[in-house]
Amino acid sequence: MAVFINEQIRASEVVLTGLRGEHLGVVSREEALAMARSQGLDLVCTSLMSSPPPCSLVAKGKGKALAQKKSVAGKPESGRSAGKNPKEKVKELRFTAHIEEHDYDTKLRQADKHLRSGKPVQLVVRATGAKEASAAKAVLERLLTDLKSIGVKETGIQTSGKGSQVRVNPK
Repeated sequence: MAVFINEQIRASEVVLTGLRGEHLGVVSREEALAMARSQGLDLVCTSLMSSPPPCSLVAKGKGKALAQKKSVAGKPESGRSAGKNPKEKVKELRFTAHIEEHDYDTKLRQADKHLRSGKPVQLVVRATGAKEASAAKAVLERLLTDLKSIGVKETGIQTSGKGSQVRVNPK
């Protein structure tokens, strides 16, 4: 979300709110800027979705702080979050390239449970060497076929030197 300060505001008229939150009505942009300058304030607009846009008089320098605060609030969290909901945690399930059948079934049930509860799953198969890379990819392909009734892969299988991974979203 963008925050516009003083001359960045391009609308011809604005709905103006005073320094203490009092409603000052619809005024021209020039009049609002003149009021801000005469009182040593900034004119700040946080939304251009309405016409005329709502603007506020704020203390000098607070407009830039508000703009930075809004831009930080609008950015998605870094780390594991991805997709449509930036706060959504992705469950990562790790496998080895040569996994025992019982361990495979246990991890498959965990993935199934998370997908049925509406949460995405990141399936990661670690490979210790280049020879295990094809085995790692085969484990992921088997998981995808076993989970295709309740999940859909978001990306293709990504293979790197240390293994393969794929993200599966619930249907």
